[in-house]
Amino acid sequence: MTDITRLFDFPYYQLEHKPNSKALVTKYDGKWTAMSTEEYLNKANAVSRALIKLGVKKDDKIAVISSTNRTEWNIMDIGVLQVGAQNIPIYPTISSEDYEYVLNHSESIYCFVSDEEVLAKVNKIKANTKLKEVFSFDHIDGCKHYSELFELGKDQSTQPEVETRKDAVKPEDLATIIYTSGTTGKPKGVMLSHWNITSNAVDASLRLPKLDGDTKVLSFLPICHIFERVLIYIYQYAGASIYFAEALDKIGDNAKEIKPNLMSVVPRLLEKVFDKIMLKGEELTGIKKALFFWAVSLGEQWKPYQANGSWYEFKLKIANKLIFSKWREALGGELTTMVSGSAALQPRLARVFGAAQMQVMEGYGLTETSPVISVGQYDGNKYKVGTVGKPIKNVEVKIAEDGEIMVKGPNVMMGYYKDPERTAEVMTGDYFHTGDKGKIDEDGFLKITGRKKEMFKTSGGKYIIPTLLENDFKQSLFIEQVMVVGEGEKMPCALIQPNFDFVRDWIDHKGHTIGTSEAEISSSEIVVARIQKEIDKYNKNFGKWEQVKKFELTKEAWTIDEGHLTPTMKMKRSVILDIYKDLYEKMYRG
Repeated sequence: MTDITRLFDFPYYQLEHKPNSKALVTKYDGKWTAMSTEEYLNKANAVSRALIKLGVKKDDKIAVISSTNRTEWNIMDIGVLQVGAQNIPIYPTISSEDYEYVLNHSESIYCFVSDEEVLAKVNKIKANTKLKEVFSFDHIDGCKHYSELFELGKDQSTQPEVETRKDAVKPEDLATIIYTSGTTGKPKGVMLSHWNITSNAVDASLRLPKLDGDTKVLSFLPICHIFERVLIYIYQYAGASIYFAEALDKIGDNAKEIKPNLMSVVPRLLEKVFDKIMLKGEELTGIKKALFFWAVSLGEQWKPYQANGSWYEFKLKIANKLIFSKWREALGGELTTMVSGSAALQPRLARVFGAAQMQVMEGYGLTETSPVISVGQYDGNKYKVGTVGKPIKNVEVKIAEDGEIMVKGPNVMMGYYKDPERTAEVMTGDYFHTGDKGKIDEDGFLKITGRKKEMFKTSGGKYIIPTLLENDFKQSLFIEQVMVVGEGEKMPCALIQPNFDFVRDWIDHKGHTIGTSEAEISSSEIVVARIQKEIDKYNKNFGKWEQVKKFELTKEAWTIDEGHLTPTMKMKRSVILDIYKDLYEKMYRG
């Protein structure tokens, strides 16, 4: 088998060319449990036979909702796709009402959940849906376990029907509907064909460092999001071992245990890792502290391909031996590459981690583009800090007159499910309108300059690109999240969530007599004055009309669960604005 044209072709390709005894690895009861390529496919085929017995027909929809990435998700994915049905992945953190909307809009007939928490949300609305049955990956009283499908599909004499179903699946057939979490309104169902995703995985794989059967990958970004999902197919294509992290807060522990060579990140996560490292640096004293911050300062000046010259590289070698080697150890010691997507990465982070020999390859794409449009690659001079690399093979990018990025290629979606009007709004011929603004530099690198919808005009007629300001402000250790506002107002202002952990350490270090609850921190004049210093520092990088003139601190952390952030940690601007409308009014009408 040489041609991969459908998603379920990936594990079969692996079995034929690069079989792996540790293809998928999940931790159960404190122990990493590996599944071989062969067992993975045997189980997927049993699932396919069971689904046929349950009456699942071509184009039926099967929903999968998992709180963590795990082996079971992948077995279900292949088992569903092989019979010509569609996998409908759903974000676990959305509300029961949103579950109800997605399950009904997609007309899902079966649902697979990971755990009790997700099951409780599904059970709450199950009666209002077309669901015939719910199965769970964990053993839960009162819920059918997904292993019942292995029993139901045990009879291999029906495998020829599975093969017939597989043969009937065409590359252009619908494979999945991904409901974008959306920063506004009801989620849109993005229809992606087998070929949309397969072509994207194969073409994007050329940009990753060489992967093989000895490569270990740590997977933790939500697999229901197309970014991580396409990477999972790429890893299977390469024959790598995929380890699924236990949870977001266990990434450090899991990395130390398995020593990954590669992992994907979102900028917010990398910012948090960096902030933790910096907090540890602040706790040092004397020569150790001086060396730490000398190394960080050196890292901030890093340029790829030894462009800073031999004297810089000599100093960097010392910094790596004394300081950065400890950073690498904290992430297992073998990590050489991180792939970053979903939002803009601070160039400072790309430089510091690059200096520490953990290259961050920033990519760009949308759910509608399956997702990869462009991505950096260290080999072959396809990497430039502050850009998202060059467009991948078979994907064409052009910049419209108003600066909008437009994309054409086999990766562009089939359309929005049951919504031809919205589909027509984002397409001009074969070109998809991304809604992002950007430019292509003289070397062919794509640079994102802002989100078309997020740009706003002040009452004085000046344009503001909030993300540029926000990325600078977030370099401050005092600031966890920041949202620049001011559309139609006379000046830009900002809503800020302090980095409560760092501020508590700062209060303790300085000996201030301030309460350390989140409410006390955000209302403290001392804290406000200190954060004003940070705002003043970063404001200097911008024109007078762009500078943030006022800000207000929020009394709580912005989280996915409370609705401030999408599952990939992007800000839901309209939601945040609504939650803090009183603070907004105070800044402008005060």
